[in-house]
Amino acid sequence: MEELELAERCRQGDNLARKELYERYAGRMLSVCLRYAGDREIAQDLMHDGFLKLFDSFDKFTWRGEGSLRAWMERVMVNTVLQFLRKNDVMSQSSTLDNAPEAYEDPEASIVDVIPQKVLMQFISELPAGYRTVFNLYVFEEKPHKEIAQMLGINEKSSASQLTRAKAALATKVREWMKKNT
Repeated sequence: MEELELAERCRQGDNLARKELYERYAGRMLSVCLRYAGDREIAQDLMHDGFLKLFDSFDKFTWRGEGSLRAWMERVMVNTVLQFLRKNDVMSQSSTLDNAPEAYEDPEASIVDVIPQKVLMQFISELPAGYRTVFNLYVFEEKPHKEIAQMLGINEKSSASQLTRAKAALATKVREWMKKNT
């Protein structure tokens, strides 16, 4: 079933289409939730909550061409996770990383290309929740600090600071991994 037909049938409440949608996109949506939640069980719960929201809000989906369904679904998942993080006041529970520098040096791009994506994603999942959330919104969702601050209810400078610290922590992990694995 093509994406447009699948979306239309889901809009009409077709349970077979909903099942296909879930089976087709659950892995990708779980990855999105896991990127923010950092915990597999929480990410799975949030993904299921996100699918329930999707099924209830198909009337808000607008077809904009191939890929627009997945993009819309990802946006709903990210918003579901952010709502959870705000509700649980995760941004104010930001734990500190021992010896996390205030600034970082970018590892050379060629060095980062050597590290498997799974390892990099693991490093991101190990960041404190606040750092991880800001990093994901900035890097993966391409949101500016002003918008991140509004979404999370924090100061714009806090967003920039958390991103810098997240990058510093990741750079340290990358350098350590490179020493052990090259």
